[in-house]
Amino acid sequence: MSRALSLLATALVVAACSSSPKKPQPTPLAPAAALMGTQLAWSAQVGQSGVSLVPHVAGGRVFVAGNAGVVAALDAATGKDVWRLNLGTPIAAGVGSDGQTAAVITGNNQLVAIADGSERWRVRMPARSFTAPLVAGGRVFVLSADRAVLAFDGKTGARLWTQSRPAEPLVLSQTGALLAVGDTLVAGLAGRLTGLNPDNGAVRWETPVATSRGTNEVERLVDVVGPVSRIGNNVCARAYSAAVGCVDASRGTPVWTRAAQGTTGVHGDDRLVFGSETDGRFLAWQRANGEPAWSIDRLKYRSLSAPLALGRVVAVGDGSGIVHLISREDGSEMTRLTTDGSAILAAPALAGDALVVQTRNGGVFAWRPQ
Repeated sequence: MSRALSLLATALVVAACSSSPKKPQPTPLAPAAALMGTQLAWSAQVGQSGVSLVPHVAGGRVFVAGNAGVVAALDAATGKDVWRLNLGTPIAAGVGSDGQTAAVITGNNQLVAIADGSERWRVRMPARSFTAPLVAGGRVFVLSADRAVLAFDGKTGARLWTQSRPAEPLVLSQTGALLAVGDTLVAGLAGRLTGLNPDNGAVRWETPVATSRGTNEVERLVDVVGPVSRIGNNVCARAYSAAVGCVDASRGTPVWTRAAQGTTGVHGDDRLVFGSETDGRFLAWQRANGEPAWSIDRLKYRSLSAPLALGRVVAVGDGSGIVHLISREDGSEMTRLTTDGSAILAAPALAGDALVVQTRNGGVFAWRPQ
């Protein structure tokens, strides 16, 4: 209990320290461009949502959750419920799934596995988590806020192993990085990407994205935040308010790193990596070497989500529920999409040919190109 209370207190400290007494007004938007056609394919509702409740696509389904306890698997083509379950307790992070088993973490630190719309098992976690579980290879992996990675048996919930890293005074109440790259489990631990053996948790390699510096604990907080951008073995990630960099995950060697002040994750394609700075300036970096490709200022102070690169555009949501589709070549506007007017907190997702977003008010929206 004391450990959990300590983590909660430090998370609140970080939130308080990162807030501003008076925020700049969002940059007014020019008249919308209409350089590409889109059509709303479907919409659904899961209830009020938070930044750690990220839409997840697997097995032709879109998995979503709401703060109050609803978890749903939606048909990616139609948006209709495949199944829907109310866990009866608030949800703090999720959803992760391999298309069959889904997993979320509740507000009272329980990891819950769901299969075919029924709860399979539930286990108590030793610390809070703000990152969706990773379900892969018959196991469920969790990145906890105290910088530990845990593995559980997907059928029984039995804990298989735990890999703990040195604790630091503050933790970040934000989605971290946890993904599979080949036969390696890659996790963001403090300012490093760490490659683990998924069978036993042994560390295979560690590569810094940013080095902790500064005169106080807040300035030294450089946790890797999600989402990250993976193309083959190349993984690009952001260290909170410090840097963006890419790592060769096959060998655990750095490719490049560049100072950057953003606090949300990145995404990209085989040529470019995209992300925004704290003030909303949106940038593209060359994936090969980190050199700047372009930047735009027209979305400043609009509380941007993490982006999603898809085809010739990059999608990013804002604090007023608008999805901006931006040309990947130069950042020019292609079109805008509207939701329910509440903030888009998590990165958009791609379900087949549909772009999917989830809003703070729990609306789930999917568009397809015309």
